[in-house]
Amino acid sequence: MTEPDDLALITRLRDLALVEVDALLAGVDLESYQVLLEAHADELEHALAAARARTGELVRLLATGDPLVVLDAGAATRAKDGGRDGAERVARRLAARATAARALARLDDVVAAVYPRLVEADRRRAGG
Repeated sequence: MTEPDDLALITRLRDLALVEVDALLAGVDLESYQVLLEAHADELEHALAAARARTGELVRLLATGDPLVVLDAGAATRAKDGGRDGAERVARRLAARATAARALARLDDVVAAVYPRLVEADRRRAGG
């Protein structure tokens, strides 16, 4: 997934976090109530499933290992062949990890606001 894809997913989740089920269902007849509630709950589930999948990708990226493991190698090894390639490689890995961590944090923040909406929809679907 790319940064624009992440932004689209986060925007979708933020939009869903704004929907209050009481406001959504206010004034509708019983048949429309059920149809609308099911459609809304399905949309919440789908968006949260997409967020879960993306979270898994980001967690795997973060778990790929410590870019600074080269510290254990010693100065001579790090400076081999001038050390520039190794330094650039470590810098790229650290930057990628930082980007993934920020994306994961943004996703977790918005999912925390959306999940209770699904629970509320489930409660209503169960007749509670």
